[in-house]
Formats: sequence, C-alpha cells, structure tokens
Amino acid sequence: MKRVAVSFVRMALWKRAALSLVLVLFAAVAVAPAAGPPRTISLGVTVAGINVARLDAEQARQQIGARFGAPLRFRMGKQRWSVSTDRLGLVVAVDDAVSRALRAQSGEEVSVRVGVDREQVRRYVAALDERFRIPAKNARLVGLKKGRPEISDSSWGRAVRGRTMTDAITRMLQTRIRPVLPLVMKPLIPTVTRARFGPVIVIHRGSNRLDFFRGTRPARSFRVATGRAQYPTPTGLWRIVDMQRNPWWRPPDSDWARGLKPIPPGPGNPLGTRWMGLSAPGVGIHGTPDASSIGYSASHGCIRMFIPDATWLFDHARIGTPVLIVSA
Repeated sequence: MKRVAVSFVRMALWKRAALSLVLVLFAAVAVAPAAGPPRTISLGVTVAGINVARLDAEQARQQIGARFGAPLRFRMGKQRWSVSTDRLGLVVAVDDAVSRALRAQSGEEVSVRVGVDREQVRRYVAALDERFRIPAKNARLVGLKKGRPEISDSSWGRAVRGRTMTDAITRMLQTRIRPVLPLVMKPLIPTVTRARFGPVIVIHRGSNRLDFFRGTRPARSFRVATGRAQYPTPTGLWRIVDMQRNPWWRPPDSDWARGLKPIPPGPGNPLGTRWMGLSAPGVGIHGTPDASSIGYSASHGCIRMFIPDATWLFDHARIGTPVLIVSA
C-alpha cells in the first residue's frame, strides 16, 4: 500500500515539472521578437555603376556577379565568338562590395575590387594568334622558264598584336562594360619579294656553264667544270650555306680521297682562293689551279671555276643564295 502511494506522488511531481517546462518554453516563444524583413541597401547606392538600391545582400551579389561575370565578346571580320571570364583569370571581390554597399549612405558610389591574371590573358591572346595568324610568304625560286629563273610571288601575312590585345582585354575585365572587342592585327611583310629577289645561280651540268642572275635578269655567264661520270654533280635546287676565303682543303670521306692529307691555303690548294659550300653534302663552287679542267666533266662532284671568276662570284653571292643545278 505504501509503494502505491509513493508511485502516485512521483507521477504527480513529474507531471508538474513537465507542465512547468512547457509553460516556460511557451513564454519564451511568446516574448521572442518576430523575424523582420532582410536588410536592404540604401536608396541611390550604386556599385561600379550598377543600381543596387533596395536590394538585399543576395540580390546585390547576383546583380554584381552577373555584370562582371558576363563573357567577353570578340569579332574578326565576319566571325564572332565569346570567352568566359574564368578562362581569362578574372576574380571579383563581390562579397566585399556588397558589405560596403550595405553600409553606404544614400547616393554613394561603391567600387569593386577586381583582380586579373595577366598571364592567363596572354595565353588566350597567344591562342587567338595561333588561330588567326597567316604567315607571310617569301618569293622563292621554283625552277627555270625559258632559260631564266622562275620566281614565285610573295604575299603578306598577319598576326595578332599581342600586347595591344592583352592590354585591351585586361582593361575590359576590370569594368562591367562588355562591348564587342575587335581583334587587332598587324601585317607581316615578306622579307623576299620577286622585285628584290637577289642573286640566283643556275648551273648547266651538260654544257658546263654557270649563269649568274640578279633575280630574273641575267648578269654574267662562266665556263665551269662539273663532276665526272663516276662522281656526278647532283641536280636539284640547293643554296649556299658556307663561304670561305683562302680555304683549307680537307679530304672528304670518299674512296678516291683515302690516304690524302689536308692542304693549307696557297697556290697548290685544289679549292683555289674561294669556297662556296652548297646544301648538297660535300659539294661546293670553288676556284681551281687546274685551269685545263674548265669546260669539262672533270671534278669529284664540285663546280670548278677559274680563280678570278670564283673571286667575282664570291663577291656577288651570299649565304642563302639559291643554286639550281640542271642536267642540260
């Protein structure tokens, strides 16, 4: 009987405590102030020219982010394209601008702190150059036409003005303005034109003759010696790659020269006093002390000239001069 009475007492105490807790919580809720409207930006406040008046923080973030995050637009001729600001390395301190806008007085202009990764901009400009660049084409010797050099036309090219475009893109990224940006190009001028082509050497292997041209205009002709049947002078289009006064003669890696020793400059040097090496391996134009060989196929592949003739040619040719060797 006593146990039942104790249980009833404990139950009553628990009910009273629970009721008290409910009343306390209800009172706390009743006296708690109701949540008001979110804080907004004062009337007339702008951020980098963007009207953010009466916007709350999230709305202002969206407005600023949308304006500065708009892609950049470009044009080149009839082509149009755009690129995201992320690719160009733009970082905008939107939260900082919104925080300052919320504290700004009516009519105040708030700036936006903007960072641009200039190296990313340079890389993008380099990609544009790769896409739109047209190399200049130099005039070049393509063959013979009616006994004279046939020279192709040159053409201008173009390239992106790298620094100009990098500066323009960087400036635009620092603002919210996004006009269409024209791609600024610079001309690439050919260094060799038909009108100013320079010297051309044509060697007729069959008739042992060397013709010297200024562009397509004939200047002089010389009797020469070319390679004998066992060591023919190679036909084709070559160029002068080496020019030496008073050269040493060094034996080539060939059976006919095995055991021979180098010969210093002097009267008995097989190369005379001038050497003009061609891009054809081991072949060159040079003077010779063996004047009796001129006019014949007598060399080991080189083109021999009288020493005075080789001196004249040396003085009028240059590194890079094209040398066309034909069989006729």
